[in-house]
Amino acid sequence: MNTSGYMGSSAKDRKKRARGRWKAISAALALAAIVAGVGTRNTPAQQSTPPAAPAATGDAAHQGAVGTPEKPATIHANVELVNVPVMVLNKRGMPVIDLEKDDFQIFEDGVEQKIIHFDRETRTPLRIGLIMDTSNSARSKLEYEKEAASEFAYVVLRNGNTKNQLFLQTFDSTTSIIQDFTSDPDLLNEKVRDLKPGGGKALYDAIYFACREKMRNTGPAEDTRRVLVILSDGLDVQSQHTLDQVVSIARMTETMIYTVGTATYGFSNSGDKLLEDLSAETGGYPSFPMRVAPGTDYETGYMSHGQIGETSQNKGLGAETGRFSAERLVHLADALQVIGRDLDEQYTIGYRPKRDAYDGTYRNIKVVCTHRAVALRWKPGYFATAE
Repeated sequence: MNTSGYMGSSAKDRKKRARGRWKAISAALALAAIVAGVGTRNTPAQQSTPPAAPAATGDAAHQGAVGTPEKPATIHANVELVNVPVMVLNKRGMPVIDLEKDDFQIFEDGVEQKIIHFDRETRTPLRIGLIMDTSNSARSKLEYEKEAASEFAYVVLRNGNTKNQLFLQTFDSTTSIIQDFTSDPDLLNEKVRDLKPGGGKALYDAIYFACREKMRNTGPAEDTRRVLVILSDGLDVQSQHTLDQVVSIARMTETMIYTVGTATYGFSNSGDKLLEDLSAETGGYPSFPMRVAPGTDYETGYMSHGQIGETSQNKGLGAETGRFSAERLVHLADALQVIGRDLDEQYTIGYRPKRDAYDGTYRNIKVVCTHRAVALRWKPGYFATAE
């Protein structure tokens, strides 16, 4: 029978098929192992780009990609043109008005600057504060001061035909704005005539208030000339502010202070030194019209300082009337008119600072003239601040 042959053939076939399946399984397993092995070997290659660094903290946060620290922030705003009013006087004290730009040099903190603007006729409008002493010590002089102030208003306001403006302020124990900025001299004179004396004396506070509340609010400093004119004997007995504070705020607001000493002839007055310092530190100048002798008829007996009363020997000499009164008024009026004239006959020198950052520092200014026989007055400096 072919039964055994069939059975034997079938067994061989089954063995072949079994070996085939085993080879296939082995190949599949081997292929799977190869694939798994390839993935493992490729992992380091995928890390050839380093991982992102952790977020920087502290000082490292301010370093750039190459590890160098960033530069500190710089101030980009520039100081604009600095305008410097300059007064030039000859030996007789009269203005010199025929100089040219090349006759001047200007320095800031010792470094010469290039003059880029020069004007022989100052067209920049004035903002003037007239501060009058109405304390007890000014009682006997107030009428003369009022007359002189009235004339001064007409001089600097040119009968109203000007862009100049003036405000009127008084002080005794406190300070008051009697008339705000105006170009109307008649309006000012109405207020001047109504002034009355009071008690106390706080000169420093009055100046500080004028600079802080009035001058600081007159617009950009380069667009106006800021001036305080003070009629006082220079004595202060109750201010909250000091002389240094007054000078500092005057400089900060670029305000020039002109002082007119009203201490009586023949009296040694400690306030005169204060008035001189105020003017010297701010670019103005002091006047002492009452130092002029009242005349030979009154050379003796006239030594009182704002305290002339009914029992004073000066009363009998006519110190409050007649010749001396006229001379006193003329001297005061002349002093104020000279200030008004000088303010109209200034040069303006403009430069753009080489050190041009708004860094808040105070910059000292010096003006030099090639003409040796002259005296100069100028704005002594400014604060380089944006406001």
